[in-house]
Amino acid sequence: MFNYATINKKNLSLGFFSQQWKNITHMFGGSPQPEPETLIGEWRKIRWGQQEEDLQFMKDYQPYNKEVKQLRVLLHGPIGSGKSSFINSVESALRGKVTGRALTDTISGESFTIKRRTFKIDKGGKGTFYPFVFTDLMGIEGSEKQGICVEDIKLDMKGHIKDAYNFNPYSEISENDPNYNKSPTLEDKVHVLVCIIDASKASLLSNESKNKMREVRLAASRLGIPEVVVLTKIDEACPEVRSDVKNVCKSKYIKETMDKISVDLGLQPNCIFPVKNYNTEMETNDEIDSLILSAMKRIIDFGEDFVNELQA
Repeated sequence: MFNYATINKKNLSLGFFSQQWKNITHMFGGSPQPEPETLIGEWRKIRWGQQEEDLQFMKDYQPYNKEVKQLRVLLHGPIGSGKSSFINSVESALRGKVTGRALTDTISGESFTIKRRTFKIDKGGKGTFYPFVFTDLMGIEGSEKQGICVEDIKLDMKGHIKDAYNFNPYSEISENDPNYNKSPTLEDKVHVLVCIIDASKASLLSNESKNKMREVRLAASRLGIPEVVVLTKIDEACPEVRSDVKNVCKSKYIKETMDKISVDLGLQPNCIFPVKNYNTEMETNDEIDSLILSAMKRIIDFGEDFVNELQA
């Protein structure tokens, strides 16, 4: 029988309640009532089937500014939102096979990432890498003394934190810490800030978490750093997307979620990109790749514009 105790934060998604309603009506022998309309007209055009073109763009890209060999993309966001999984998914799309170098966790209610780590993606040849890197940080939590210290994110954007720094939720990094970079170069600094948000839990974000993300965004704005939002787990948020990922830009729920994030963080909707991370798949998928590569192309475009403006 349906057990209300099974409801928890990880199950609070549109798909979960939809399925439970079907189970209840079936259990009592009735026919399911028509579900609320979940699909609407396309609110964004995705270039389905063009992932090879986007992939070639990634392969051909080189920063025009000679001071920068690699664009630095900094990921931040609430715990469990899929930051590490997004890194793995981008690597999977670029390499044509499902990978998992950035360690993830599906059980813990706390941030699984506790140390700063930068990820390069192998381009195929020996010792060759794509000209962009991802910096993965500890997750944001609502409580004041939990999750990453917001001041550390601000310092990281300025290039002051080195890899392997162990984040302390109670205080920011000290200038005397061996992992504090006192003289960051342009390449050490962040060129694109990416906020990762779980679409299936976006409505559950606390005001404290949203305030922290807003504070980070305002700090990035003062530095001129472009920011985008990557909306993950769209398949968990909407049953229609789970059945066919190409329904993402017809999903009423995903559209409403993006609009709410736009209001909460003060970001234009065209800077918010819904994606599905690789999690259960054993092989790469053209539709999943299309969403991931489309988001990455915009991230690269924003980063390229930013570093070009800094040229002497």
